Amino acid sequence: MSKLTWILVGIGLVAIAAIVMVKRHTNPPPFPAEATVQSAEIPARSANPPRRASSASVSAPAAAEADVSATEQASEPATASLHTVAPPILADKPSVASTFSQPLQTLVSPQSSFAQKQAAWKQLRDSGQLDQAIAQLQQAVKDDPSVAQYSAVLGQAYLQKLGTTQDIRQQAILAMQADQTFDQALTLDPNNWDARFYKAAALSHWPADLNKSQEVMQNLSTLIDQQETRTPQPEYAQSYVLLGDQYLKAGYPDDARQMWQRGAALFPQNEVLQNKLASAQ
Repeated sequence: MSKLTWILVGIGLVAIAAIVMVKRHTNPPPFPAEATVQSAEIPARSANPPRRASSASVSAPAAAEADVSATEQASEPATASLHTVAPPILADKPSVASTFSQPLQTLVSPQSSFAQKQAAWKQLRDSGQLDQAIAQLQQAVKDDPSVAQYSAVLGQAYLQKLGTTQDIRQQAILAMQADQTFDQALTLDPNNWDARFYKAAALSHWPADLNKSQEVMQNLSTLIDQQETRTPQPEYAQSYVLLGDQYLKAGYPDDARQMWQRGAALFPQNEVLQNKLASAQ
């Protein structure tokens, strides 16, 4: 191609570029983000138009101040109505636990005793309502995941269900679901007695080749340290029984005896601890 031809092609490209630039200058395409912001700002400004300057010259902070100023100038009756309508709606919102069956309400209540909780589980098992209880608890955890006790009781429900089946595969699935759910509860509340005790108790039955013994002993040691700072409850004796059993299984009979003695000093009426001590002599 000759030098003249190259010059003509170059002139043509420059001319096309000039035309495009002129069109963009006269009709600039809207930037997507700017278009979204503008469309969002229009209703607010039309409802509360700023009085100090036009919308073209007011910065974003100034526009916000203008909107607040305009809102503050609203009449007192209108403001009062805004403040009196919302609270009843929030107050009337039912709690998740209010939809539970009576046994489940007992299980999630911090006022329920250990004996009452055991009776509630028996009622659910005997009436064949474990599946419904699991479904309700799963929904509760989904609706209000901030309540540790929902997860703690759900984990126990999986273990209760595990005891009703002979299917090894289903037992394994339920055991893993329970362990994961207890971990969720302990993440929310590391001091949750139910979650930590039943996690340790469940792991103590896992196959030996999974090496859960150390985890069991660590959880029980933590639990005993926690519960000894609280008012003693009858169920706390089980922690000493189980940890002593784990020491004995691991080949530490002296540690096992010391743990049972420690528990018996706090719970002298507990027959299981007394029997453990008698057998260790």
